[in-house]
Amino acid sequence: MAATTSTIVGLGTSSLSSPSHLVSAKQTVSLTSGFLRSPVAARNPLRLAQASGGKFTCFEQNWLRRDLNVIGFGLIGWLAPSSIPIINGDSLTGLFFSSIGTELAHFPSPPALTSQFWLWLVTWHLGLFICLTFGQIGFKGRTEDYF
Repeated sequence: MAATTSTIVGLGTSSLSSPSHLVSAKQTVSLTSGFLRSPVAARNPLRLAQASGGKFTCFEQNWLRRDLNVIGFGLIGWLAPSSIPIINGDSLTGLFFSSIGTELAHFPSPPALTSQFWLWLVTWHLGLFICLTFGQIGFKGRTEDYF
């Protein structure tokens, strides 16, 4: 019985172009696949930290990318529409600020849970934070060429 060696052509072969009858018995075939892990050893993140000056960070240093333009334009962008008098002739900003004055009139005691102050507080700040969030997305997206 003569034993013959042949290569199986498929996902695990080193090259798909070599026919099986040209492979000699002395040649070793290295099987590689995209599904197998590479033989590179995993790196220790603590050793990588020493390479960057002793600090180990998972995120980039300026992950918030704070910009005062966004805060300024976002605040103006929220104050303008919230100051339009559309709620029974009053604006949301006017109602919120007048409810602050009403609640400060009896200062040591807190506002009641049924007070309109809570509705205006949550509504006004929710609109402000939504405006600031979209402002951050739009301003930073424009400066970093996302769109």
